[in-house]
Amino acid sequence: MTTVTSTDKPGVSAAPSPAKVDLTVGDPDERRVYWAVMDSWNVVRRGLLHYRRQPVLIVWQLGFPILSVLLYAYVFGGAMKPPGDGGDYRDFLMPGMFVMTMAFGFMNTATVVVNDAIKGVIDRFRSMPMAPSAVVAGRGGNDLVVACAELTILAATAFLTGWRSDGGFWGTLAAFGLLVLLRFSLIWLGVWLGLMVPNPEAAGGLYVVVFPLTMISSIFAPPSTMPDWLGVVAAWNPLSSTAAATRELFGNPVASDGSWIQENALLMAVAWPLVLTAVFLPLAVRRFQKLSR
Repeated sequence: MTTVTSTDKPGVSAAPSPAKVDLTVGDPDERRVYWAVMDSWNVVRRGLLHYRRQPVLIVWQLGFPILSVLLYAYVFGGAMKPPGDGGDYRDFLMPGMFVMTMAFGFMNTATVVVNDAIKGVIDRFRSMPMAPSAVVAGRGGNDLVVACAELTILAATAFLTGWRSDGGFWGTLAAFGLLVLLRFSLIWLGVWLGLMVPNPEAAGGLYVVVFPLTMISSIFAPPSTMPDWLGVVAAWNPLSSTAAATRELFGNPVASDGSWIQENALLMAVAWPLVLTAVFLPLAVRRFQKLSR
């Protein structure tokens, strides 16, 4: 009986484990799932290796959240008042900063994808005998790892500035889970945009759209402080639901005007990412399959 390892598959780099896997028997569907997982892992590993070889990427992606926290907490924090009776604005701000970091992350996804497309990396992947889903799934896995690193560094920075979570262990864990869920849903938007835009310059121009999206939300200020029509838009912004839900779970000040969308922030913090994933994941896969023909 012939035993093959991950190195027996042409065009795919070796898996990190030296253990051999018998792929000559069993369900063909099981073999396809195995290779899809291994191909996806190789794409994830390739993306992570870039950070070791290009440290400037780490400085930018992980340094930006730190600067944002310091800027808003110390430069603008003294002039801002949290909702309710007194308190520290940083307690209201920090969950919003976590949400903003997760939201801006999909722009990095789009930029990396379009760079790979321009440089012919995706064409190279298509020429290999690899699972068609591996490029998209591997990109998503890589970005989730980076998102967890960003959250860890951002939370540590917030802790040093005086922010605390009063929601207990499980509440804090659930809050970070919602943040990762939001980032997961936006990954597919980033992949789809990266496959749609013609060049990296166009991908960078998308910040013009993303910046107002983060501003017209409850990330920095309660929607009730905005003009009526703008407050409605801000309240129904998916980022506002995650911001309000994480503030509640962290035990930080929560701004609510009694509207349905704000009273059900926890429900919508789960529903919005599921809707975004249901829309943009199939679009990203379909776009990649279209380019592969």
